[in-house]
Amino acid sequence: MSPTQTAPNVILQVQDLAVSYGHIEAVKGISLTLNEGEITALVGANGAGKSTSLLAISGLVKATRGKVIFNGEDLTQQSPHRIVGSGVVQVAEGRATLTTLTIEENLSLGAYTRKDKAAVAGDLEWVYSLFPVLKQRAKGLAGNLSGGEQQMLAIGRALMARPKVLLLDEPSMGLAPLIIQEIFRIVKEINKTGMTVLLVEQNVRQALRIAQRGYVLETGKIVLEDTGANLLHNPKVVEAYLGG
Repeated sequence: MSPTQTAPNVILQVQDLAVSYGHIEAVKGISLTLNEGEITALVGANGAGKSTSLLAISGLVKATRGKVIFNGEDLTQQSPHRIVGSGVVQVAEGRATLTTLTIEENLSLGAYTRKDKAAVAGDLEWVYSLFPVLKQRAKGLAGNLSGGEQQMLAIGRALMARPKVLLLDEPSMGLAPLIIQEIFRIVKEINKTGMTVLLVEQNVRQALRIAQRGYVLETGKIVLEDTGANLLHNPKVVEAYLGG
């Protein structure tokens, strides 16, 4: 680090986190660090434990050991709604939009923990600026959206909670290549506002292209950690995930 550089501010730490489903240990004591204002990628093959790791950070599954520390506060035993209220918000794998509600109603539900109505209205306009198609169809049912539009809605709904850390679980899953490019472009735009992002992805190349830092997860263990750029050119990553 040069004399003019300052150490990054750590906003969230995962310490020796383990999760079991019955007798099967899906996550085997992982540790990772999120620096404030950065995109950090957690990549690996299907079944590596990526989504389970996010669910444990969000409190949606209970860790068998380890801690999640957010801004110095231990979140490990807190309820999911308290974790959201503290500023850690997850976009679930599979989008989980409420298809019988309108787009506007879905977005409003994202702000259910907030009382600042004027700020909520401002954030709604910000979300519509990121996703113009949602504004055009605001009064329509979410169930009538395409897969890519539902992913945009899921991200927009999470943003309405005004997160400090945004957890994205497989945002590219099942989407056409052009839509994937658009989703990743928007993730970069969100990050430019200063929001910290933890991006879980099977699309290793795309994730590492936009991440400042990354971790590679294999069978519940972190096997590599480096900058996104270095991981993108790491021979082990190239061979295992990038068709090298």
